[in-house]
Amino acid sequence: MHIREIISMRSSILKWIVLISSLLIAAIIIFQLYWLKKVYAFEQRQFNNNVVKGIRGVFEDLQMNDDPALNLHDLIANPDPNYFLFKADTIPEKDSLTFYLRKEFEDFDVLTDCKLGAFSKVAGKYVYEEYIPSPASRYAIQPVKDLAVFDKSFDHIVLFFPHRSNYILGEMGLWIATSAALLITLISLAVSLFYFYRQKFLAEVQKDFVNNFTHEFKTPLAVIKIASEVLAQDNIIEQPGKLQRYATIVKSQTEHLQNQVARLLRTASAERNELPIQKEDIEAHQLIEQAINKVQPLIEEKKAKVEVKMDKGDIQIYADRAHLELAVVNLLENALKYSEDPKIVIETGKAENGFFISVKDNGIGIEKKYFKNIFKKFYRVPTGDVHNVKGFGIGLNFVKRIIDAHKGKIKVHSLPGIGSEFRLFIPLN
Repeated sequence: MHIREIISMRSSILKWIVLISSLLIAAIIIFQLYWLKKVYAFEQRQFNNNVVKGIRGVFEDLQMNDDPALNLHDLIANPDPNYFLFKADTIPEKDSLTFYLRKEFEDFDVLTDCKLGAFSKVAGKYVYEEYIPSPASRYAIQPVKDLAVFDKSFDHIVLFFPHRSNYILGEMGLWIATSAALLITLISLAVSLFYFYRQKFLAEVQKDFVNNFTHEFKTPLAVIKIASEVLAQDNIIEQPGKLQRYATIVKSQTEHLQNQVARLLRTASAERNELPIQKEDIEAHQLIEQAINKVQPLIEEKKAKVEVKMDKGDIQIYADRAHLELAVVNLLENALKYSEDPKIVIETGKAENGFFISVKDNGIGIEKKYFKNIFKKFYRVPTGDVHNVKGFGIGLNFVKRIIDAHKGKIKVHSLPGIGSEFRLFIPLN
């Protein structure tokens, strides 16, 4: 298994681990919120039961029901979450009712404030009202809103709990605090997992870049070292042909290294700032010829066949000469690198209200699943051995940045084993 495939597999496994962990964290958070809702519903039921128990105690203390055969649940109603209503065949004195309600509520842990009212069916109104604070209430003694009127055919007592929800939430304080701590911990863990995956990915990209960087510079330096040793021989001056050949090798490899360093510096500069585009009217055909001349040594070395198809007549485009030429050079270099017996077709013309430059090769091609990544910085399409073709994975990224700076677009057509076509579109206006 090749190095890139191992790295890719590890990255894929790590991505699945992070994804599954994130889904588990999300499931735990949802379950915790659901459980909090269930606890709140339970506390509500518990509160209602305690109120009913308190009302039952008041019935026993004050003998308010003339018909003992009636079930307690037939006498008590809960028309609203904050209201309780119970039938009173005899309306008791306010002080007595207040005293026993306070006592019963304390016994059954109904520790929140309440407002009571005694409604007379004959009078059609509340004959008295009273506010009952709780000893454990956090709310100061204060008037509360007017009691609601319920259409009943009998005298009844109304109990209104203005802070019922707050009281129940207060009873859940420990649950809420621990759940909040758990949620914060889980969210922090999810963020940490994402950050860890991102850092891991960047580390792998950096490692891959260093490997490519090392390989890219190792061969030219080795060639220069060998050539310099030959040139340092005492009798080299007596062999002018050999001297010329090795001097040319040193010059060629030095220029190659200079070009690679310049490319890296341009990429680094473009990463920090916008590309310094300086547009001017340029002749498209001349641009293509200059780009071909730049890679002519590579064309001769690979014995490549290059066919140029350009529209007749001069086509003027408004673009940055140096950057656009560099974009074409990058595409030509790729076409030469990824072909055993390179046959390259360069085509230009007008299309879609713009000017296009097409570079088509007969190389190894690119699978469609890699299309979305090929313009990413440092990304290199797997080709079996990570070092079988030199490069940093920055060429296509830089090409796209150049075309984007011109408000243009780039399209890719490729078939594995057949070849690839990169088509650059530059707006004419």
